Amino acid sequence: MRIDDPCADPGRSVRGLRMDPAKPPPKMSSLASASCEPPGPEPQEKKPLKPCCACPETKKARDACIIEKGEEHCGPLIEAHKECMRALGFKV
Repeated sequence: MRIDDPCADPGRSVRGLRMDPAKPPPKMSSLASASCEPPGPEPQEKKPLKPCCACPETKKARDACIIEKGEEHCGPLIEAHKECMRALGFKV
């Protein structure tokens, strides 16, 4: 046991408090036992997904193809993006 260990002698004072081995340790107040994390925002309703933010992978591939090759050469990518949008509930 270390000499500076407050548990070595139950009668020693710890930070100015006298510890009585016959008494149980004091309970923490609810404030002291509360988390140190600030309260987060209340759970909000989930905002609906906007069409501009849906299916970013297929949208990026579709847009790159249209810019490089023209819309007439990108039918499969355009259809893949439409299918993805429909799967998320958009009416395309």
